[in-house]
Amino acid sequence: METVRKFFETKVFGVCHYLGEKFGIRSSVIRMYFIYASFLTFGSPIILYLVIAFWINLKQYLHLDRPSVWDL
Repeated sequence: METVRKFFETKVFGVCHYLGEKFGIRSSVIRMYFIYASFLTFGSPIILYLVIAFWINLKQYLHLDRPSVWDL
């Protein structure tokens, strides 16, 4: 089961994992709330998911996570 989870986290953008690390919440909880919200709102959170996935990909491409000189 762990290998399946790691496959989906690396191949399917990793948005829930990223949000879980940022907010200190397990990614499975975020994933369940995302699924519930998608059913209740007829799939509109998918747009938010794609925007966050685009933002994560852009940050990785531009290397915005590197420390700056002022982070001493």
